[in-house]
Amino acid sequence: MVREDGKRNFALRDSGDEPSVFSGNTPRQAALKAARRLDPASSEDSADETELRLREKGTDKVHIYDGWAWEEEAPDDKPDWMPQEITEANVSKKGIEHLDE
Repeated sequence: MVREDGKRNFALRDSGDEPSVFSGNTPRQAALKAARRLDPASSEDSADETELRLREKGTDKVHIYDGWAWEEEAPDDKPDWMPQEITEANVSKKGIEHLDE
């Protein structure tokens, strides 16, 4: 279901449970937010891929992504509140499933 501001809500599925909800204009945007919560590796090359399953609220669609996260040095023009090391993430879409529930 689309919110008034155009964003959609996606629930992260973990063996039937849905512990977290991420919002975004697209499923990929929500998947990137979920991927940033993964345990970060020291570099993108050494990061392990983890399957992320996001159910779009109000529908029977489950968007499936491989996601990975890594730590990187913050840019030189970072704001004062930003830490020196930041977590970056990336995702790759695997497909969509429809729930039978």
